[in-house]
Amino acid sequence: MSDSDNKNLVLLNEAKSIDDAVVKVSNVTLHYKKNCALNNINLAIPPRCMVGFIGPDGVGKSSLLSLIAGAHVIQEGLVYVLDGDMKDKSHRKNVCTRIAYMPQGLGKNLYPTLSVEENLQFFARLFGNDAVERRRRIDELTRSTGLYPFLSRPAGRLSGGMKQKVSLCSALIHDPDLLILDEPTTGVDPLSRAQFWQLINKIRKQRPQMSVIVATAYMDEAQNFDWLVAMYGGKILETGTPKSLLAKTGKNNLDDAFIQLMPENARQGYQTVEIPPLDLNKDLQTAIEAKDLTKQFGNFIAVDHVNFSIKQGEIFGFLGSNGCGKSTTMKMLTGLLPISSGEAWLFGKPVDASDINVRRHLGYMSQAFSLYSELTVKQNLVLHARLFGIEESKISARVEELLKRFGLEQDAQNLPDSLPLGVKQRLSLSVAVVHNPQILILDEPTSGVDPIARDDFWRLIIELSRKDKVTVFITTHFMNEAARCDRISLMHAGKVLASDTPDNIISSKNAKTLEAAFIRYLVDAGADDSNAEERSVEPPKEILNQATKTILNHHLQGFSLTRMIGCLWRETLELSRDPLRALLALLGSAILMLVMGYGITMDVEDLRFAVLDRDQSVISQNYTLNLSGSKRYFIERAPITDYNDMDARLRSNDIALAIEIPPNFGRDIQRGDPVDIAIWIDGAMPLRAETIKGYVQGMHLAWLSEKVKEVTGKSSTSLANIETRYRYNPDIKSLPSMVPAVIPILLLMIPSMLAALSVVREKEMGSIINLYVTPVTKAEFLLGKQVPYIIISMFSFLLLLFMAITIFAVPVKGSLFTLCLAAFAYCIISTGFGLLASTVTRSQIAVIFLTCVGTMLPAIQFSGLLNPVASLEGGGRYIGEVYPTTHMLIIARGVFNKALGFIDLHNSIFALLITIPIVLGASIFLLKKQEG
Repeated sequence: MSDSDNKNLVLLNEAKSIDDAVVKVSNVTLHYKKNCALNNINLAIPPRCMVGFIGPDGVGKSSLLSLIAGAHVIQEGLVYVLDGDMKDKSHRKNVCTRIAYMPQGLGKNLYPTLSVEENLQFFARLFGNDAVERRRRIDELTRSTGLYPFLSRPAGRLSGGMKQKVSLCSALIHDPDLLILDEPTTGVDPLSRAQFWQLINKIRKQRPQMSVIVATAYMDEAQNFDWLVAMYGGKILETGTPKSLLAKTGKNNLDDAFIQLMPENARQGYQTVEIPPLDLNKDLQTAIEAKDLTKQFGNFIAVDHVNFSIKQGEIFGFLGSNGCGKSTTMKMLTGLLPISSGEAWLFGKPVDASDINVRRHLGYMSQAFSLYSELTVKQNLVLHARLFGIEESKISARVEELLKRFGLEQDAQNLPDSLPLGVKQRLSLSVAVVHNPQILILDEPTSGVDPIARDDFWRLIIELSRKDKVTVFITTHFMNEAARCDRISLMHAGKVLASDTPDNIISSKNAKTLEAAFIRYLVDAGADDSNAEERSVEPPKEILNQATKTILNHHLQGFSLTRMIGCLWRETLELSRDPLRALLALLGSAILMLVMGYGITMDVEDLRFAVLDRDQSVISQNYTLNLSGSKRYFIERAPITDYNDMDARLRSNDIALAIEIPPNFGRDIQRGDPVDIAIWIDGAMPLRAETIKGYVQGMHLAWLSEKVKEVTGKSSTSLANIETRYRYNPDIKSLPSMVPAVIPILLLMIPSMLAALSVVREKEMGSIINLYVTPVTKAEFLLGKQVPYIIISMFSFLLLLFMAITIFAVPVKGSLFTLCLAAFAYCIISTGFGLLASTVTRSQIAVIFLTCVGTMLPAIQFSGLLNPVASLEGGGRYIGEVYPTTHMLIIARGVFNKALGFIDLHNSIFALLITIPIVLGASIFLLKKQEG
């Protein structure tokens, strides 16, 4: 028996030994709403080997791995990992330093604006490594992966393969005992895949005690794993070594073996794909031609003098390393990008990016599903038929034809979200050809689908090519798919390395497979830089490992300032590299201060009025002059001629006040008879109208008193005269009142939104997984997020304070220290409100809406900004009494206008201080440390 067979036998025995399994799963079921992702899973995974979970997207691989990693809540069943129950919070906390989890997606756990160095520094901080240890580990990992020369490059500017290497380094920064990789090479070119697995094998040799669990859709990768778990429909089909699965199914490759293991109803009627040959020597029309095609972005050459010619009806595969220029080339050929130099033709016509008619001959299907989930299958087809300008009378027949041809008749009335992935891909293809395009562009169309669905899809492609003479331009990372193309083009660093039939490319490099030939082409072109900075890395000594484990165990106990500072440091870096967000954070409040300070005013000045004088006496004219003489309040316009003129001028906002003086007004005044004057006020703004009414009544009474004195020689007297004096704002102007009130509103609005977005953005990007699977606690995570925004909020406060004093001329009359102390507490509360909103939302749009409504509505309506809290009733009164903006308004107005200090305002300050732990405590409590 060979060594390989011996190892396989040992692994099989270990898998059956429940006591020694690294992972034990018992009766696990998981639902996402109504969808069953895992259905009564029972599994024991052997230790110290590489275990592969194989199957298409949507079969439950990622869900099961997230349960094993502790990233998702266990709904039903038991999951034991490293001798502990993953339902136990304390076990998850203790074991997270022994587990490394690399989620699905290219660099999903990375931060794109941070450099490679900064990303790794952040992860090392989370696991408690000091500066010396961080430096040692980062240097070792990046040198062994070939990333050392790229330490300063932002993660967002790395190729897919390099992103995965950085993600792997971040997972290995703490020497785990269990490494979980969720489809780590999906979307990665063959060379990068090969380099990735070489790195994994090298690490396993250094750490033989480490177990590795991998989910993959590439069966050629799975062939090299020690033990496999085949999954389909949320269930386990079979487990065992690759050799045992091949032996059980009687197949010679895992693709065919997996098809054989699939349920009978899923593979019923399946036949292998047969491709009728295309005679490339035949005099076929040229569909696509490129000559010295070049695209330059600044100094960077993305596509460098590319040449190829594609015949009508040909299936042309476009392969290349990540970031080599494939997508850029496709965009130039389709007119989506202008050509820098060179030429391109579609069926003999030059490609012009400004010519929309070029796109009418093209059909495009993206890798990601991009149709409308709210529309049924049939409605999506009808919509796109109309978008492409098909005559309305022909749409129905065309849609029925496509439904039948692509096997969608049974699903015509179903929504896309309810369809299996393979059916979704057929729908996307049918939409791409709804307008009978001459050229069909497919961007990795079968990524994630099962082998049967992939072959069904290829039958449709072959039919379009051979029967309808559609030229198919396809990109893929599956080499077995590339081998089905009539010709393929290999591209690297913007240049075409080879363009020929798959068989000729294989023979040109004396290779056994197309993947091997492709890798050799890339290596010869200088793509293999994995050894550029590589050196032999000896595993750390056991004494160092033991010391590190002691530090990590101590690091897990309670709150860690190191981890919190790590989160704070990363958030600060991200904020500083997002100019728009930083500008909004620093200057947004100041801009709004100008708008609100001048825009929100209760002052009623410069009122335009006109008079309809039906008396035309000296006294009536004197009455009018009395109003117009008040330059601050009234501005006289041309006299009114009649009621129609009055109505027209009020409607056009030419005047806000109309005064009608009746006939015999002067005579009645002279006699001392009562007089009635009619005033017409624009009541569109009730508060303003009431103020105008008060002004007119006051001036009217003052004028009458003056006339009585002139006629009788005596002043009007009463038993008591009321003399009004206004304290704190003698001129009764809005600015001294509104500016102190606007500051708390602005300190509540923008800081809360920024803090909320900082958390929700991680949920959308997927980097929130780092909270789930690292030792960082919820408190450390949230406080690390919050502190940068507290600092920015205080800067905004000082800027608003400076503007209030200098621009609006509203001086601080009371204790500046008291105002600053209150503002600091208030900034903590406002950012805390944002964190609180982020714990219950998952999208940036939702959290902005919730934050605005949840903070601004009570602040404006119930906090005393417009109406005193004491005048409110019911629930509004209660909200006003406890809401922090109420107390901040009292403090701001007290310090600015009433010269109050700490002793005078201590109740409001204490109310703010009490609110801080309540808001932060609620945020920490509601934030989940697991998905689901």
